[in-house]
Amino acid sequence: MAENKSVKTADKADIKVKTEKSGKPAKSDKKAAAKTANKPNKVAKYFRDLRSEFKKVVWPSRKTVLTNTGVVLVTMIVTGLGVFGMDSLFAYLFKLMLEMVK
Repeated sequence: MAENKSVKTADKADIKVKTEKSGKPAKSDKKAAAKTANKPNKVAKYFRDLRSEFKKVVWPSRKTVLTNTGVVLVTMIVTGLGVFGMDSLFAYLFKLMLEMVK
């Protein structure tokens, strides 16, 4: 029958390892315990890293955001008018060319 024994690992975590009647840990259980002890929790590490990165972010002020938004909107309107103007010009020139062919 197998017993549960507490094993101290390098990171000082207690891991329950099944042991054989002789009191020695089973080979497959030793490997599983070693893998668990050496493998950090990737999800928890991801969120710890995420939190530390968010602390490094420098958020812009409200005035900066409003100014940048205004610049983007004005640029979009000017570009849209430019594209509309070029489209209208080419449509007019194409219409003239079609009338010449008739």
